[in-house]
Amino acid sequence: MSIHIEPFRVQVPESDLVDLRARLARTRWPEPAPSPGWSHGVPLEVMRDLCRYWATDYRWRAAETRLNAVPQYRVDVNGVRVHVLHARSVQPGALPLVLTHGWPGSVLELVGLVGPLTDPVSHGGAPEDAFDVVIPSLPGYGFSAKPTGPGWGIERIATTWAQLMAGLGYTHYGATGSDWGTSVSSALGALVPHQVAGVHLVPPLAGPDPTTTGDLTDAERDALARMHERGRTSSAYSEMHRTAPQTIGYALLDSPAGLCAWMAEKLIAWSDHALGPTDDLPGALSRDQILDQITLYWLTGTAASSARLYAQSIESVSRWISGAYAEPVRVPVGASIFPAEVPRTSRRWAARRYPDIRYWAEHDRGGHFPALEVPDLLVQDLRAFFRPLR
Repeated sequence: MSIHIEPFRVQVPESDLVDLRARLARTRWPEPAPSPGWSHGVPLEVMRDLCRYWATDYRWRAAETRLNAVPQYRVDVNGVRVHVLHARSVQPGALPLVLTHGWPGSVLELVGLVGPLTDPVSHGGAPEDAFDVVIPSLPGYGFSAKPTGPGWGIERIATTWAQLMAGLGYTHYGATGSDWGTSVSSALGALVPHQVAGVHLVPPLAGPDPTTTGDLTDAERDALARMHERGRTSSAYSEMHRTAPQTIGYALLDSPAGLCAWMAEKLIAWSDHALGPTDDLPGALSRDQILDQITLYWLTGTAASSARLYAQSIESVSRWISGAYAEPVRVPVGASIFPAEVPRTSRRWAARRYPDIRYWAEHDRGGHFPALEVPDLLVQDLRAFFRPLR
């Protein structure tokens, strides 16, 4: 398949950074919450400190440098222009691997994996574990174009990734991802199983088997309890994205402090607190790691366009998580399960949707952002799962 490819380099105008700092200086702050801690959301003192650091100490150019160290392109494919990082390994026979991020992540979440995956010898691995790495930005995210019409759900994105990989010359490849990347990778495996060597999921999205409700393990009971608590206390963002992404977009596109609060709450809460605290924050991510993601969304103006994916696809994802819908994905599957992740399926639940599970790793550290929190474990799992599938 022929696709139009143009080299790309991130180079944000300095005026955009000056404007960001000026807007932060004009923030209108609310009063402190009447209840202590995080029960009402991010505490005022945490937000003030994070935004102060953002305005005075954070350096976006360092993030740009990390991105620009990897070959980047804009590719016209399936009616949308996609930003993609594409790094080929020097090792012969490297397996192509497409990695998909989610929300509130981005390609900046995954760029640190490029070195260990393309050059395993320099990062404690064997030559035969090398990958060619393809990391696209989801449509409506980052430096990819914003779709102007409906229909851009996970299935159409998977179709776009299949065309992208074919256009890059790959006919046999692996797929991996977390958050939205789990669903896109699963859809890709179902769409072109003859091309996909296997999908590695962080974690698989699969709900309880109705036949096991009277015979749950302790781990399954805990997983269900934590999922229920997450839905009760911190699912408002998802409902807003699903029902009114345009409405919330006006606030998030106009106020960097508002965007910071909206995203930082999840970047902090969903990481493994047992690995922290970092920079006096309770989660495993540093201020710079948090602000890398938020700044990319701010500079690209994608708070509304990224939220629209929820309006297209979150109901399907919810059915998979609840177990109400479990159409099979029959390609080989590997899974990485991190303790701070929610939802967290069991292997027997996952087997309903993924009947060919080849690799299953349950770790004692890590959360929703393993590429940032525990990249060593994630790389280890990717190498182990794909090794026999090359």
